[in-house]
Amino acid sequence: MLIKYERQKRRWQKSVHSVEAQFQLPTSKEGVDKDAMKRVEVNDPAALRYMGIARYNEGNYKSSFAYLLKGAELGDVGAHYQISLLYRDGEGVEKDVKKKVYHLEEAAIGGHLGARYNLGNHECRNSRHDRAAKHYIIAANLGHEAALRGHQAAIDAMKSPQRDEAEAFVALQSTVN
Repeated sequence: MLIKYERQKRRWQKSVHSVEAQFQLPTSKEGVDKDAMKRVEVNDPAALRYMGIARYNEGNYKSSFAYLLKGAELGDVGAHYQISLLYRDGEGVEKDVKKKVYHLEEAAIGGHLGARYNLGNHECRNSRHDRAAKHYIIAANLGHEAALRGHQAAIDAMKSPQRDEAEAFVALQSTVN
């Protein structure tokens, strides 16, 4: 029994070493890009997002959009978020608020913090403060630090000066009577 265990242990160690040899991490940017291109060829969504961001940083917005769109089609929430930024800024595509919001929503549904926060900002700019507050609460619960400030701003925007004056008046009347 012990001999069988030792034999299995040696086989496992050999297989681990052979797997490690197959997955050597690249040490240069060129190596990383080469590795990413191999992963792009097999439609790895994270690699497609990486290449999209790399092309964006090079100023090649059309190519960036193509990589990101393919990654988004394969379900990468980070790619959806990056596409929303392209539509927001009009880089590589025409500015389009509806498409920006669509990609923000897809990313937010997938759990992307920045997308959820940006949806809150979008709703707040469009005076839908109740919806903005909900987005901010979700983003804050997921760990987005600025979302709490956004939530408070949305709550403050929903306050009515007339209601505050009426409450103060009622309080004053109750003290006089």
